[in-house]
Amino acid sequence: MKAKQEWIDLATQALDKAYVPYSHFPVGACLVCEDGTLYQGINIENASYGLTNCAERTAFFKAVSEGKRNFSHLVIAGHTPEPISPCGACRQVMAEFCTPDMPVTLIGDEGVIKETTVEELLPYSFSNQDLHVH
Repeated sequence: MKAKQEWIDLATQALDKAYVPYSHFPVGACLVCEDGTLYQGINIENASYGLTNCAERTAFFKAVSEGKRNFSHLVIAGHTPEPISPCGACRQVMAEFCTPDMPVTLIGDEGVIKETTVEELLPYSFSNQDLHVH
């Protein structure tokens, strides 16, 4: 699929843009909106480690800040032997903005790929349905 290869390429190219002076662990992402708009994300570190932002959340926050709310695919790339795995915070952000069955492609070095979904990454996620707002 030509479009999917473009998404993989964008996520992989984002690795070079990551700001990782402390961990030297770049992560890149490509978020695909239902209308075809693409958002690259990178991890951005901070000397105060808790203020670091992951590539996945960077992509989502860029998209949401521009009014996007409907997403169809996420690709995450890292320099890892196996396909990279998103952290818990990123999984929760995915659960907030995506359908449970939305595809997620995880990529490691040398083209190792794992296909999964938001629900497989975070089963029994906390959602707005768990809030008892009156």
